[in-house]
Amino acid sequence: MAVTAGMVAAGHPETAAAGQAVLEAGGNAFDAALGALCASTICEPLLTSLAGGGFLLARPAGQAPEVFDFFVQTPQQKRPAKDLDFAPVLVDFGPAQQEFHVGLGAAAVPGVAAGIFAVHEALGALPLPEIMAPAIDLARRGVMQTPYQAHLTEILQPILERTPAALALVSPPDTPDMPARAGQRVVHADLADLLSLLAREGSAGFYQGEPGQRLVRDCRTQGGLLTHADLAAYQVIRRKPVHTFSHGAEFWFNAPPSPGGSLVAFALAMLDPLTARTRERSGELEALLLLGAMDAANRLRAETLKDNLDEALAARMLSDTHLEQWRAQALPADLFRRGTTHISVVDELGNCASLTSSNGEGCGYVIPGTGVMVNNMLGEEDLNPAGFHRWQASTRLASMMCPTLARLADGSEVALGTGGSNRIRSAVLQVLVNLCCHNMPLERAVAAPRLHLEGDSLDFEAGMDASVEAALLTRWPGAKAWPGTSLFFGGVHAVQRFPDGHFCGVGDPRRSGAVLQAGPE
Repeated sequence: MAVTAGMVAAGHPETAAAGQAVLEAGGNAFDAALGALCASTICEPLLTSLAGGGFLLARPAGQAPEVFDFFVQTPQQKRPAKDLDFAPVLVDFGPAQQEFHVGLGAAAVPGVAAGIFAVHEALGALPLPEIMAPAIDLARRGVMQTPYQAHLTEILQPILERTPAALALVSPPDTPDMPARAGQRVVHADLADLLSLLAREGSAGFYQGEPGQRLVRDCRTQGGLLTHADLAAYQVIRRKPVHTFSHGAEFWFNAPPSPGGSLVAFALAMLDPLTARTRERSGELEALLLLGAMDAANRLRAETLKDNLDEALAARMLSDTHLEQWRAQALPADLFRRGTTHISVVDELGNCASLTSSNGEGCGYVIPGTGVMVNNMLGEEDLNPAGFHRWQASTRLASMMCPTLARLADGSEVALGTGGSNRIRSAVLQVLVNLCCHNMPLERAVAAPRLHLEGDSLDFEAGMDASVEAALLTRWPGAKAWPGTSLFFGGVHAVQRFPDGHFCGVGDPRRSGAVLQAGPE
């Protein structure tokens, strides 16, 4: 049965529009997610890329959910650190700064290009050229620079200025050395040609074709690690998601070895028996409980998950005995007296797709003639908790990315996720708590002010009750109170399908998200 109705939430209006066009052409939720993913590499080039990595959490109607893992892989061989193009850059978010490492020596084996074809083969309904057509058209006619993308360009300028090709990705054709201002058009002709090639030749056109050949040659001569063997060996892995029941709802999260999903499930389960007892109490108490669960998840990650997570360890993390031990440590009794870019799609048949993809911040190197910047995942501190250059060879990197599906107590189904590096798990957790504990409608659950705890450092957005802000500043005197909402706290793009078949959705305004419906309103 051809699909014509559904809803898409994404990080850019043109990303959502590509997904909408695929639905209206008769594609299903998975076709729409792939079409939107291709478009996102054009209109969100600083967040995702065909040379990045990602995950799709897919639930075909009436079937069990499944994770398609097309995240990045470590190379098969190392080189001495002194021989690598690997340099620190400081990214300034305003009230906070974060250090990343870039250069070809920070690039891991990319997976997005392979993921597109693997997902299509398993779940697609439309031919791939039809799925890619909106993105190819978008790349040729160009994308109008939005205020958010212009702001993101300013933040990531230290990376873009490393190479002229990187700067050209965000610049108008007539001034390739000057980033586009809001309202100026950026054309991606090389990427249009590459997508057209891949529509004809499949993933081999990327990995074994000229793009992959050039990437390998430049890695060999310019301080990178990737080889022909790395590209040839890459495979998309299909996994069973983490599946939990909590707060009267059912959840599916990203699977091991990536810990993000298990950590969100752990934090939710930590709160489950406590929120019912405290729901009628103060906002201060609720905030402290939430931060206690975030802190427990952070410490569990630091103390237990330095290596990749496996299914057995994930199951032990979520066992009743383990949860009670952590509740006693992280949520003591005194609390009762005084936590990337994303595409979510649902369709009228009940198919649900939650797809998160990332290029890190990009390494600054663009594969010549393609318009594709390569990832910098080997330079991401949160993905390398044991330290840089200590990764195990030929291993799937663990990610905090957490595409999520939920079936709420009212029978509605929600697909959501976010970008945001190590803020991903805190953003997803808070939206789920808002939905399930506070019964907020989806738009309010996403818009509500957020907290993020990192070690002893607390950041929080303006807009909370004055009593809550006072309680936070009393317990964390050095906490940073942000003047408003910020992309620092992620961008949760979510869609919801209700039992009667109608839809709602929200694109997080923190990252200028967009939501569009296909078919009748």
